[in-house]
Amino acid sequence: MSLLWISAALMGVTAITHSWLGEVKLVGPMLRGRSGVLRNDFARVIVRYAWHVTSALMLASALTISWPGAPRDLVRAIGGIWIALGLVSLVASRAKHVGWPILGLAGIMAVIGA
Repeated sequence: MSLLWISAALMGVTAITHSWLGEVKLVGPMLRGRSGVLRNDFARVIVRYAWHVTSALMLASALTISWPGAPRDLVRAIGGIWIALGLVSLVASRAKHVGWPILGLAGIMAVIGA
């Protein structure tokens, strides 16, 4: 199995996990609170939408890097973005967010696989 397929699989698993666990552990409980700006129904819709569109874009990344004939520079750019997101998550969460190693690894595999 190529590194690009492994990277795409990591991205896909990350997307599904992000959407599911995020809804259960973060978005759902936060929206039930109805405090501050979240008293506004439109804001509540946008928060949930933004969370899940992030997961959809992760799936788009996976699809793009595993697409036959995808331009190598595009694959490298997507990999670089995933590496950067992993590093930001590492630093911002002080290594407490579980996703930073997977984000980084998926990016590294995409860059090397390209």
